[in-house]
Amino acid sequence: MTATELERLLADVAQGALTPEAAVRRLRRFPVDDLSYAQVDHLRPLTQGFPEVVLASGKTAEQVVGVCASLAESNGSFLVTRADGDVRAAVRERFPRVELNELGRTAYLPTDPPGVPTGRGVVLVVTAGTSDLPVAEEAAVAARALGNRVTRLTDVGVAGIHRVLRRADDLYQAAVVIVVAGMDGALASVVGGMVRVPVVAVPTSVGYGASFGGVAALLAMLNSCASGIVVVNIDNGFGAAAAASRINHLP
Repeated sequence: MTATELERLLADVAQGALTPEAAVRRLRRFPVDDLSYAQVDHLRPLTQGFPEVVLASGKTAEQVVGVCASLAESNGSFLVTRADGDVRAAVRERFPRVELNELGRTAYLPTDPPGVPTGRGVVLVVTAGTSDLPVAEEAAVAARALGNRVTRLTDVGVAGIHRVLRRADDLYQAAVVIVVAGMDGALASVVGGMVRVPVVAVPTSVGYGASFGGVAALLAMLNSCASGIVVVNIDNGFGAAAAASRINHLP
């Protein structure tokens, strides 16, 4: 429940358009819906500006669907990350309108009608290589679900640096840039040296043995000589989207 929806509910009670008993029924699961296996937090839109996001890893398909049902009833929307095929199929069966992203392993149910993006500008998701796309897609879907306009710039890594230089205008038009890169993670430094807007860097686990599952890219991004780059955890596309969205929604 958003602040606007709560204010409208209270106003309806004050004006006599809604009985206190009916309001209580509407608020029965607010702020927490106890599902025994999950405590679904419906206060999140008021405290953080967007509903709780469902991490499917470690949950059964039935548990994911149960949490999604609670969120959909309260907010008319939900976002699931790290959803494997069985989870996506179960969510689609319960919610036919859901948008599934197989590459990014997400399931997103937009409101009906879809909400208008509320972020100040565009969040641009940039990938170094095609192998980084699963993490980038998680970031792109999440950024959209969090109320942002999203564009993508793919496969522009430093092995062919002219690829990103020729798309400089795309970088300059963004309000926030998310850079997703594995291997040496160098693209974050290149982009960070080209733009004046915030850059959120996501190291991926893509690479050969000495990349240590993304640790090499993580350390490279943390030690970047480009000022002001923010770095999230390895493969954490959702975390990057959440950070970018908060920046993009600043007054």
